[in-house]
Amino acid sequence: MLLVDGIVSSLQTIYNHKFRSFLTLLGIIIGVTSVVAMFSSVNGIRIIMHENMSRMGWNNSLTIRAGADQSRQWGGRGMGMTIITRQAPRRTLPLTYDDFEAIRAEVDAKNMYGMIENWFMASDNQWRRIRATNVDFFESNTFPLREGRFWNAFEMSRAAKVAVVGPFFSEQHLNGENPLGQYYTAGNNRFLIIGVLDDDHLNRGGMGFNPWGREWDLRAIYIPLRTGAVYLRRNMAIDTIHLQSYDIDSYRDMQNTANQVLLARRNMNRDFSFEDIGAMVLTITKEIEEMMRKWGMALLAIAAVSLIVGGIGLFSTLLISINERMTEIGIRKSVGARNIDIFFYFIIEALTLSFIAAVIGIGLGFLLTQALGMAIKTEVPISMLSVYVGLGFALVIGFLSGLYPAIKAATVNPIQAIYYFE
Repeated sequence: MLLVDGIVSSLQTIYNHKFRSFLTLLGIIIGVTSVVAMFSSVNGIRIIMHENMSRMGWNNSLTIRAGADQSRQWGGRGMGMTIITRQAPRRTLPLTYDDFEAIRAEVDAKNMYGMIENWFMASDNQWRRIRATNVDFFESNTFPLREGRFWNAFEMSRAAKVAVVGPFFSEQHLNGENPLGQYYTAGNNRFLIIGVLDDDHLNRGGMGFNPWGREWDLRAIYIPLRTGAVYLRRNMAIDTIHLQSYDIDSYRDMQNTANQVLLARRNMNRDFSFEDIGAMVLTITKEIEEMMRKWGMALLAIAAVSLIVGGIGLFSTLLISINERMTEIGIRKSVGARNIDIFFYFIIEALTLSFIAAVIGIGLGFLLTQALGMAIKTEVPISMLSVYVGLGFALVIGFLSGLYPAIKAATVNPIQAIYYFE
């Protein structure tokens, strides 16, 4: 009952002094808004980065190359890359299409594709890129179709001369005509265009996940991997094999199985190397996480200052209200209210004010977060941790700000309080 009376009394006081209450709450509102908006923004950017790295096939990924074993070390200031090259065995065989098929038969992976890349001189005397791969490449790199289709298993096995082109292809090479069903000559080969890729969905909104590289990917012409091995290379050779595991737990098993398959096919001759892209991404991610953590701490300190300023305003208002409510305090004590009852009335009022400010601040923080999401054209999720932190900070500041005024009000002499204004 004391709690309900205290809340009702606090709401009446707020209603009777609307403007003063608003100014009192303003500092706490700004502080809580800052906590919610800043924490949600940092957390949202972190989530978006992790999701898009996964969608681009960067995490838990492995590239197999023929030749020297090159290990790349990422890290340090500016996240630079150091390449350490170990001498390869004397007899080095290229990777072949059969190697890719053997690995695909034995290795359980989320995505797996081979890659051949060539450049040819187009009719306009400009160099163009042609790439041979399989359909997993488009899924791993989040390149959906806008129209048409990908090649099927029959066309892959028969090394059919079919192609999928990027969205810029028709604008640059076909005078804006629909490329579907048209033939295009690349070097000494003529390909039937059966599909057109869509625009880069991943970088819509200006998030900037390797936009330059992905733009070049969308300017290329793609053909089946077996077709490239037959017509672009000798002895069915391919350049690289790319694998992506389902998660970090299955990553090492995937690498070990691929290693065993290649060693068995090459008479235990280790003339190939692994490029651990997953480890590189993990190192980069850790540095980004550390940078985000420091940024979050700085933002929390800024928000804490706003909350402290709000607490000082609340403290001043409660002290002023003691003098205004002296008669009320005296009457309450004269009809039996104890010191602890008066103390709780003022503490509850301070907490009520802080709670109202926190709710308003959380609402404003949510709106700012949504505005950020609209600005970058992607969804930024609200961080529940920021809601709990903002609410907790506000209540703690409210309690500490109201502690001294509540003690002072509780120790007022009731006779002096009744005759305070006489």
